[in-house]
Amino acid sequence: MPTLLRLTIFLAALAASAAAHAGKVQGPDIRIDDVTRFYALYDATDGKPSVAQIEQDYLAGGTQSLHEFAKLRRVTAQSIADRLASDPAIYANAKDCLAALPAVKKRLIVSFDRLATLYPQARFPPVAIVVGRGRPVGITNPAGVTIGLEALCAADIMNPDVEDRFVHVIAHEYAHIQQTMDTEFEKGDPNATVLRLALAEGAAEFIGELISGNVGNARHAAWTRGKELEIESAFVRDMDGTDLTAWFYDRRIGSDEPYDMGYWVGYRIVKAYYLQAKDRKAALKEIIEIDDPKAFLAKSGWTPGMKLPESIDAAD
Repeated sequence: MPTLLRLTIFLAALAASAAAHAGKVQGPDIRIDDVTRFYALYDATDGKPSVAQIEQDYLAGGTQSLHEFAKLRRVTAQSIADRLASDPAIYANAKDCLAALPAVKKRLIVSFDRLATLYPQARFPPVAIVVGRGRPVGITNPAGVTIGLEALCAADIMNPDVEDRFVHVIAHEYAHIQQTMDTEFEKGDPNATVLRLALAEGAAEFIGELISGNVGNARHAAWTRGKELEIESAFVRDMDGTDLTAWFYDRRIGSDEPYDMGYWVGYRIVKAYYLQAKDRKAALKEIIEIDDPKAFLAKSGWTPGMKLPESIDAAD
């Protein structure tokens, strides 16, 4: 082969490799500024900072992510101090979870690249790790994902493996970043139905599994096995109402009882929709962009208690 031709082929291959590398998602920008500041204060005060110190040395100088998290989830200096006093272990143990973040990021690179392939419009804003009052585990908004370190670190009921827990929960939250369905309503709004929230959370569980290998809350599978018809028949009775108490945000701290069953039912409805689709990539786009919960449910083919595979792969 002539030297010039060999060189041309080599340069073309190099350019193709560079282009492929440039198109890869490099993984989340995981920001720990707030955590670093909190634990500097925590260590300096032997784990007992005052309300004033938490306000001045942690919250006041926090990132925008921390400020939004605090505003939306009632995180105050007083609420953190109260939780530190009542449950000091949750903050002491949370420091250990920071060690898992490099491995978490490495795995999320693969997950995010898969999401970008399946849904090219996907966005990947940063992940901010903050310290709160023990809840919530995480929130999303257009600016990114915010994870409560101590809350997710303590949530071993979801998954006993810390690394797995962070990967799958962050994948779930990134699904929320992509979603377009409105779930923010005033109390009592007739549009704020159990079905709507179930589809929003169920879609995030399904997409998280599709890209990372498992759902955010791995316990649902065991809790519901053999009870699918009973649980889902009850869901049908409640799905058009706006009383969420039986289906969402009902975990009792210290209890091993099932909770957030609306996530699981929504996940199964979304899975049924995906499995019946002839074009899986188009189906994923429709799942992300749900705008009519009742129409989506009707098209899904889901029925209470129907048999579905426990997990699904994008290549299936």
